[in-house]
Amino acid sequence: MKILLTYISGETGRSDPYISLLPSGLCYLHAVLREAGYDSLLANFSGCTFPEVRKRLSSLQADIIGISQWTHNRHASLETARMARQLNPGCLIIMGGGHATFRYHEMLADGSPVDIVVLGEGEETMRELAERVAQGEDWRQVAGIAFRDSGRVVLSGPRAPRMTLDDLPIPARYLDHSTGVDLELQAEFVLTSRGCPSACSFCSSPGFWGRRVRFRSPEEIVAEILYIRDRFGLIYFSLRDDTFTADRGRAIEFCRLLIERRVSVLWNCQSRVANLDEEVLTWMKRAGCECVQLGVESGSPRILARLGKTTHPRQVEETAELVRKVGINLSVYLISDVPGEDEDDIRMTLELVRRIRPDDGYVSPLVYYPGTRLFEQAVADGTVRSGIFEEESAAALYAAGHPGHASRRILRALAAGAPKGREQRFRQQKELLGYCAATNVLAGEWYRQVGNNGAAEREFREMTELEPHNPWGWLLLGELYAERGERRKARECQRRVLAVVPNHGASRRGADTKNAGP
Repeated sequence: MKILLTYISGETGRSDPYISLLPSGLCYLHAVLREAGYDSLLANFSGCTFPEVRKRLSSLQADIIGISQWTHNRHASLETARMARQLNPGCLIIMGGGHATFRYHEMLADGSPVDIVVLGEGEETMRELAERVAQGEDWRQVAGIAFRDSGRVVLSGPRAPRMTLDDLPIPARYLDHSTGVDLELQAEFVLTSRGCPSACSFCSSPGFWGRRVRFRSPEEIVAEILYIRDRFGLIYFSLRDDTFTADRGRAIEFCRLLIERRVSVLWNCQSRVANLDEEVLTWMKRAGCECVQLGVESGSPRILARLGKTTHPRQVEETAELVRKVGINLSVYLISDVPGEDEDDIRMTLELVRRIRPDDGYVSPLVYYPGTRLFEQAVADGTVRSGIFEEESAAALYAAGHPGHASRRILRALAAGAPKGREQRFRQQKELLGYCAATNVLAGEWYRQVGNNGAAEREFREMTELEPHNPWGWLLLGELYAERGERRKARECQRRVLAVVPNHGASRRGADTKNAGP
């Protein structure tokens, strides 16, 4: 029995390498099925035209096809299901993901090609479905699904969330069984928990995962990072939890293990303003965290309350100051074009951006998603139609209709708000923390950008002398030599990287002297 797990991004996101990545949940499903002995194949169709998708579906001829559906790709995923049904009428088509979970009734409407919608967390549900189908048994009693029976949509019994995440297999172990997947980029993104303690009105995470946060252990996270580093040669990771620091003790223990085991990677994470303090940030910096991303959303207390945020702009400023003090790059997420937002609200956001001076940021106009209080309230108020997701073709359904003005203003403030006095900041960080590789990386990269190659070389060389096991010192020093045209020195640095991380892709290519000059 062949199982195909597939994803295709929406039309507007297909040129974006990150939106085009497979959702991490699909990779977990694949790992669970492979570990259970099933012939599962991951397929990323994001780079394909629909005729190409049709050709691939025709050649694969899977018995079960699982499709990951999110709001931005809701139409493309449904079109993929239609093609799969036409090409293979006897296959079982399963839809899952955030959008399908909350719009299961619409996904199973009359004439839909979808047989089953997996609701929420899907690993055990998919494994049981595969087992029933393989044995020729009735799958309708599997918990955690919706399906159509005798002209009506039926919900099976609810499935309890998995309480132990450590027994899930590492997705990266099974990425080779795939087509259309960028293995290195896909493996960069790691999940260490499920759920979020917040209840923001614009976010569907509480409805999908529940309000209770479930955590993987620090030991298992470090084991996964080490596996990916050794297998794929990655030395940079992005921890994509809603709030990585929700459990303070776990975050510190994770950092302690990274340091103790000399993992020597750089990473970023997301956090809430209220879940950071100087001690946690210091551990994070020492363990290689170079950037923390905060959901700031707005500088207006009135708008924050409307969005269901419990933080105050004053807390944002205090946390931003701590992040700056320790020396981690600060990235912020902001939401613009909220219905009812006035000039005073926008002004307060602009002033907050100027005060906290983030290193970078993202601005998104407020968007409706199913499963959010924002959308449910808008339907109840008559602001939007309940069937808007099926009726409208746009990937994003903006709460303000046709936004843009406020977003552009905030983006300009972000671009102009980069912090000044970098050299002094680096000196202060070194006085506070002593030697810290992440400080050297950030300082050296800044010196490179401003053309002070001598200072950059000193930062990188110090890393190679104090931490010869850290690939980042050799990598950046090699890049600096390559920019100067000193190829022999650059190749020697690349070989030193490979001595620590044998599968590091860029260094393997650079150290190949067969076609290299002197």
